[in-house]
Amino acid sequence: MENVLLTVRKRPTREMLEEMRHPRDEPLLGLYWGVSLPEQSFFSPPPLHPDTIYVFQEPLEEMCESIEELEREIEITVVHEVAHFLGIDEGRLEELGYG
Repeated sequence: MENVLLTVRKRPTREMLEEMRHPRDEPLLGLYWGVSLPEQSFFSPPPLHPDTIYVFQEPLEEMCESIEELEREIEITVVHEVAHFLGIDEGRLEELGYG
């Protein structure tokens, strides 16, 4: 996973939610922002910024009742977003138990 940054933010920005067309009343736990591996090309110019996996702290904390549950949800969220980097879509993620 070269040129991929993993970062934690308190919450997604309004711009992120609008860009994704994500419903405001549903929590967003994580986000992959970039060009997935299958869409990348050797002939494409190098990106100006690294692809980024965001993990959103407050929505995760709000949905979890224990540290153990929080740890599990963070794991699921990171795996989910890495899968998007690899080009795996939501349907396949659901089949794998990460939907």
